[in-house]
Amino acid sequence: MTLKTTKNMTDKRLKPVALAASLTLLSLASLSLTGCSNMHLGFDEKAKENVPVTVDDTITLEQITQDVSYLASDDLQGRNNFTPNIRQAADFIAKRFNEVGLTPAPSDLNFKQQYLVQRITPNTLTVEINGQAFDSESLSMATTATDFEWNSTVEKNDSSVTTQTLSNQAIKNLPVNIVMVGEDDNMRKSLSELNNQGGQHLVLLHPKHEESFKRYQSYFARGLTKLVNESATEQGGVIVIALTDISKVIQFNVKGNAKVTSTSLSNVVGILPGKSKANEIVLYSAHYDHLGIKPSIDEAPNSNAQQSSDIFNGADDDASGVSAIINLANHFAKMDNNERTLMFAAFSAEEIGGFGSKHFSTHVEPTTIAAMINIEMVGKPAVFGDGTVWMTGMDRSNLGEQLNQALAPQNLKVYADPYPKQNLFYRSDNATLARLGVPAHSFSSTQLDKDQHYHQVTDDINSLNLPSMLQVIKMLAIATTPLVDGSITPSRIDPNKVKRSGLIY
Repeated sequence: MTLKTTKNMTDKRLKPVALAASLTLLSLASLSLTGCSNMHLGFDEKAKENVPVTVDDTITLEQITQDVSYLASDDLQGRNNFTPNIRQAADFIAKRFNEVGLTPAPSDLNFKQQYLVQRITPNTLTVEINGQAFDSESLSMATTATDFEWNSTVEKNDSSVTTQTLSNQAIKNLPVNIVMVGEDDNMRKSLSELNNQGGQHLVLLHPKHEESFKRYQSYFARGLTKLVNESATEQGGVIVIALTDISKVIQFNVKGNAKVTSTSLSNVVGILPGKSKANEIVLYSAHYDHLGIKPSIDEAPNSNAQQSSDIFNGADDDASGVSAIINLANHFAKMDNNERTLMFAAFSAEEIGGFGSKHFSTHVEPTTIAAMINIEMVGKPAVFGDGTVWMTGMDRSNLGEQLNQALAPQNLKVYADPYPKQNLFYRSDNATLARLGVPAHSFSSTQLDKDQHYHQVTDDINSLNLPSMLQVIKMLAIATTPLVDGSITPSRIDPNKVKRSGLIY
């Protein structure tokens, strides 16, 4: 089915209320025209109700193909955050949640859980060290402060700052830390440590690290995104990097400012209320944002450069995961035997820092979440074969062991993460909830070490293996049924063993 055909089907699909009304009118007309034949029809319906619903009925190749095709279509232009296209994607997910029988939270209009983020973009930066002024090519900064100014003379054997001003009260009284990153030092590790500390840092980076510096410079120039959360403790800071071979600081003057804009984003959250254990939640999640459009310049000899663009469709990352949670929602709604409350959350802003899941985590009591099944890139076969799936952080709770007990009768299993060096446990939305003690894990089938489409414009519908994806979704439905019916409860994750995210970038 072409993308255009799928879109037309989506646009023309009747709204649930209209569909129900149409069916009601048709039923009344049928009864009035057929007379006593309605008794026979009633018998057929009763017999049909006695036929048990199976996972093959509720999760179909046709439906997941329609869902993932639309989400990964060119019409959505890569579902980039802060664009109309991501709102279009959110509308589609909300409509599908409604169609399968979910309800929104009382405070979330049309399934949308809105939140604010600030985009903090560096504007100006001037640095003078020991009387030497630096040009912009040798400077970079990451800042959560809108304006800052450091003026200091450093005494011998003392790196403290005598005078400084900063507009952000939370870091106003912190000293400026001077850090030397020498030619044999690990630049990435050094910056990571400063990021984890927060506060204010002037980094003198040896020119040997120029190549890595350029990458950080480009990254920081795009700006930072921060969740606007009035209940959270203010934190953050400033890192200014100067590429230089200066090894001793006697005096420095640093001044910078940044432009701040606030923008609204939305998670899409649907609920299937539980029965006997309604106060316990099983959370199914995936992120629906991606990278948008990649501008490029095509240059030909003896001709002017022509502007073109490529779309990061994000079919596997993570239209596949969003399609999975929609169809899992349909499955459990049709089964109608969930003792626990089920939540289905499509998060935004995962690609720019996981802000959707961070906001969500402040609006739910973590102790009520029995488990989080975060689905991330299930559109292609795993290294273990077609239709197989693996989970991150297998050793952090006993969830994987419990799921495999449920799968044992079918001779299926959930595998442990085959890429431990990639730190994938921390690279998706599950990490936010894991930091709060929730047994939160990501489930994936990607062969990340071999996937040539990851974060590329070729991650489109044609790169997926849809029959394999179908089997993964069905397997997750079977594996998590004991969670849904309340017969298993996994152990909690120790939040003290989950590393924190950075405070600055």
